[in-house]
Amino acid sequence: MFCFLLLFSGFGFTQSLQPGFQTQEYADALAINFGNYDSVVTSEGRIPAYKWHYRSKVTGLDNRWWMWLSTDGKRGIITIRGTVATTSSWLANVYAVMQPAIGDIKINDSVTFHYQLADRPDAAIHTGWLLSLGSMAGDIEKKIREQYAKGVKEYIITGHSQGGGIAYLLRSYIYYRTKQGALPSDIIYKTYCSAAPKPGNLFYAYDYDYINKGGWAFTVVNAADWVPETPISIQQFSDLNPLNPFVTIKSALSQQRYFVRVYANMVYNKLNKSTRKAAKRYRRYLGDKVGKQVKKKLSQLDGINAISTMNYMRAGTPIVLMPDMEYYTRFPDDPTKGAGIWTHHTFEAYYLLLKKDYGTVTQGHSLLVE
Repeated sequence: MFCFLLLFSGFGFTQSLQPGFQTQEYADALAINFGNYDSVVTSEGRIPAYKWHYRSKVTGLDNRWWMWLSTDGKRGIITIRGTVATTSSWLANVYAVMQPAIGDIKINDSVTFHYQLADRPDAAIHTGWLLSLGSMAGDIEKKIREQYAKGVKEYIITGHSQGGGIAYLLRSYIYYRTKQGALPSDIIYKTYCSAAPKPGNLFYAYDYDYINKGGWAFTVVNAADWVPETPISIQQFSDLNPLNPFVTIKSALSQQRYFVRVYANMVYNKLNKSTRKAAKRYRRYLGDKVGKQVKKKLSQLDGINAISTMNYMRAGTPIVLMPDMEYYTRFPDDPTKGAGIWTHHTFEAYYLLLKKDYGTVTQGHSLLVE
């Protein structure tokens, strides 16, 4: 037996998916998310590793997804479209109250979305992106099964911006559908959520990171980009684990001296009241009021069951792209220049920082042969 290293530089060869952040995988996913894949491959002199296979119809709140297949026919990329310039698409973003991570929502008379996105009852997710996922999930499952019959047993799931937010939920959905026996158990999934906002509460994030443990799900952010800062988080005492001392502080204070008890209760009540009041306003404007507008777009929608939590958290292994002075010279913090408030959210900004922080993205593939 002997070993030698065969090097392939841009021949469209696709290795099996492995855990860990891979620069070329994310670069390809980023370019595909922006519709720049062919031009990027051409400019870098690479033979394409993927070809476009399927584009869905527009559904839900102006949602759409694509499937790309590797040229060797062994891997698929599922990419979710981000926000487009329509009222429906923006409603998906601002419908930011949370739903339980397990439930049923009627999208229309022909689609009732039965979903499980986490394994714990206190997990919750963004309502607008859940509706978006519900409008696409059946079609995505159908295509995965069709390609499985043709030998495709590994997928990269990706999306940029809103697409990244929905990609989180899609990965969770596929995981639990697989556990339920609805999808083949020998398919490998790897997720790159690019410039993604926060998808759900802390307990959803815990579940997401757990089911993707070992380096199978990444969230890639430009540290200057404001989109990953959204939605705004409000942590209430009701969002804490049961044994957190703040949850049981009332009973603990009952053992204290009178003046200590009075003062501590006053402070506790002020803190608790302010966060509860903020969360209530959040639900009123980004729940009740936005929900009425969503209902005009999805007239048959039923089953929305908003819960009180607004404790939005990031999920996935973070890959932080860090701007430097050279970057800010090209992409200034000036809303009157370039792409304005979207300057740090663009393909060019992310791609430049990826190359700066992780080196060339045109490396050849390597294969160890025995």
